[in-house]
Amino acid sequence: MNTVLYFYNDCGEIYKNLNNLQGKTYEKRVNELKEKVKMLLENVRDPLSKLEHIDILQRLGISYHFEAQIKTILEDIYNKCCCDDTRKKNNLYANALAFRLLRQQGFWLPEEVFKGFKDEKTGNFKASMCDDTKGMLSLYEASFYLVRGESILEEAKDFSTKHLQQYISNKEASEDEIFVLVKHALELPLHWRISRLEARWFIDVYEKRKDMNPTLLELAKLDFNMVQSTHQEVLKYASR
Repeated sequence: MNTVLYFYNDCGEIYKNLNNLQGKTYEKRVNELKEKVKMLLENVRDPLSKLEHIDILQRLGISYHFEAQIKTILEDIYNKCCCDDTRKKNNLYANALAFRLLRQQGFWLPEEVFKGFKDEKTGNFKASMCDDTKGMLSLYEASFYLVRGESILEEAKDFSTKHLQQYISNKEASEDEIFVLVKHALELPLHWRISRLEARWFIDVYEKRKDMNPTLLELAKLDFNMVQSTHQEVLKYASR
């Protein structure tokens, strides 16, 4: 099913009325896709891949359909402590992604998980990390889950922000995914964004990815359209 995204015009109306288009066909298709995604989550074995799938589902705005599955996955990862498995000791990206998703879900990981990325002599974050833009972006997003008094995360935020800004200033604007994600994150971190607006933006980004999963993309588009249509109906009745 080819899915088109619909938008509000200046009058607050959707250009094409979803209810008159597909109706129950859309709902049926969404349920079919949800079952496929549940199977996908069950079949993923690599812990890091599981975390990446959760991250994508959240950014596409469809994670609420899979809350039970996501909770089970994160509980399992948390209970295994992940230090020797998911969050490889020298993998900044994996460490930061796990930290962010677990804290977001209410699983408390200490900021000390990032101590291994600091130079033992200077006490500062290792300069070699700056070459890992994907890891630095992940650290940047994770740092916004700090609470008062967490100095390591405060330092991580300052360190990652500085080097990501340098990355953007030293690189010509492009459609490269990592460049687009870094620029977007520096404008406003993921933790502070409105999820529905972020979903609309990320759908376009995800669609261009070489490893894009068509099932996730189609579900995200259908879900976005159906939610928008529901909001339109609510506004219509509220304005009467």
